Amino acid sequence: MTTKTYAVTGMTCEHCANAVTSELGGIDGVSDVSVELVPGGSSLVTVASAAPLPEDAVSAALDEAGGYKISG
Repeated sequence: MTTKTYAVTGMTCEHCANAVTSELGGIDGVSDVSVELVPGGSSLVTVASAAPLPEDAVSAALDEAGGYKISG
């Protein structure tokens, strides 16, 4: 089991958080997703998975959820 936290920009509301949670939760091996929403800033998205996730898979899921981006 591995856990990683990403700083994600573009999220402004609970609907954004739910979309991100749903898309990231659909990646194979993901067991939990939690979002600490910071409207207008960098929200913290923590993903627990069986193995480390490729960053491109996480980026693609964020884009699909609504064009959100990993900051940094």
